[in-house]
Amino acid sequence: MSNILIISSQVDRANNLCTILTFLGESFECVSFSEAMALLRQEGLRQKDGFSAVLIDALDPQLALDICEKFPVLPFVLVGTADDSKAKNNVVGTLVEPVTYPGLTKMLHRCQEYLRHQPNLKTSVNNKTRLFRSLVGKSSQIQSVRHLIEQVAPTEANVLILGESGTGKEVIARNVHFLSNRTEATFIPVNCGAIPGELLESELFGHEKGAFTGAVNSRKGRFELAEGGTLFLDEIGDMPLQMQVKLLRVLQERTYERVGGTKPIKCDVRVIAATHRDLENMIEQGQFREDLYYRLNVFPIESPALRERKEDIPLLLQELITRLEIDNAQIRFTENALTSLMEHNWSGNVRELSNLVERLMILYPNQLIDLHDLPHKYKHLDVEPYHPDYPQELLEREAINAMFGDSSDTEDEVGFAELDDPAAKALPAEGLNLKEYISDLEVSLITQALDGQDWVVARAAEVLGMRRTTLVEKMRKYNISKD
Repeated sequence: MSNILIISSQVDRANNLCTILTFLGESFECVSFSEAMALLRQEGLRQKDGFSAVLIDALDPQLALDICEKFPVLPFVLVGTADDSKAKNNVVGTLVEPVTYPGLTKMLHRCQEYLRHQPNLKTSVNNKTRLFRSLVGKSSQIQSVRHLIEQVAPTEANVLILGESGTGKEVIARNVHFLSNRTEATFIPVNCGAIPGELLESELFGHEKGAFTGAVNSRKGRFELAEGGTLFLDEIGDMPLQMQVKLLRVLQERTYERVGGTKPIKCDVRVIAATHRDLENMIEQGQFREDLYYRLNVFPIESPALRERKEDIPLLLQELITRLEIDNAQIRFTENALTSLMEHNWSGNVRELSNLVERLMILYPNQLIDLHDLPHKYKHLDVEPYHPDYPQELLEREAINAMFGDSSDTEDEVGFAELDDPAAKALPAEGLNLKEYISDLEVSLITQALDGQDWVVARAAEVLGMRRTTLVEKMRKYNISKD
């Protein structure tokens, strides 16, 4: 169908617009106001196949604005007026006569941007949504990455993915492969930094029998295994210079030979490379070939660091918990914990976040994670920890268990020296006043805790496992003071 719709009942104005659009090579359709509403209801709400721009005559401004308001999905341009103060958001601008080529192209570009960044557009390919789950997030950075993947995937262009370690560069490469015309073929990943330089040539191109000591059989290389599919060269910046020359030849001539062989093998492989290094700086230092860089860097994609898209952390946590199910364990996070995690620098990026989630799922299976359950390096909020304030009956019962239980266990658990009172070991034959005894025991324990913590009440309360306010009340009750 036509890309641009012209709505005008003025013949001269409509003809002028048609002339300029014909010169631009744009397809268009021109209708009157009476025909416009029916056409827009039929086509204008179809987000994928609808009009890319609507040029509407503003001879009757109110009528034009009413039509614009009824179709918020479509971008409109008012023609013939400079007053757009009452216009809605989907009116991207105005064209004052005489309409010029620069002015019209500027408005068409605005319409294009309105559609490109429009939220909640549904993709027409279900498998994209399924695979893009691994690129979780709503930030502008990750949306830009998804857009670039969709643009380059159907082509045969080489892709260079740049970004810090742990940002998910291989995930991006797999998405490019999955959405390409090679999706039915193989995706072969190779970490160039993990293979010694003297073995990398054999790993990539294969070898013939007897090519070197230990080559008892012929072996296919990664290029041969990826034939018809995609070869992902991770950490390309770690590839030795002599191998860079051989890789460049394959990219230029689309042929290669196995190590020890002379027969050329044709190569139909799409190459996607990735690195965390600054290749341009390496070129200046003579560590990376400039001609190879430009062969690989046909379509660069920047993989954003996690600290640049912290608003995606809650969604990433949800995805990682689902993916890392350990014995069907699930965890959730309080608001304070999420806020603290979003304040972290994340030098290890998504890989560091994944490791943290796995650790917490092991430590606290099926529990709610609060700020104070996080490892110390992830605590970035100053929030006082919660200490339960148990009823007096439970405290008295615990004191009784401490008196008549194993004295060595009590000493180890409480962390105080054994009391000198002989009644702590056995109940006297003449009996005792339990209430007074418990009060004396409580005074003794509180005093020992305060002495051990230099009379810092907050630290003593932490040792005793109670709130600071509770300890202050008990000190007031028993008239305990440093003096």
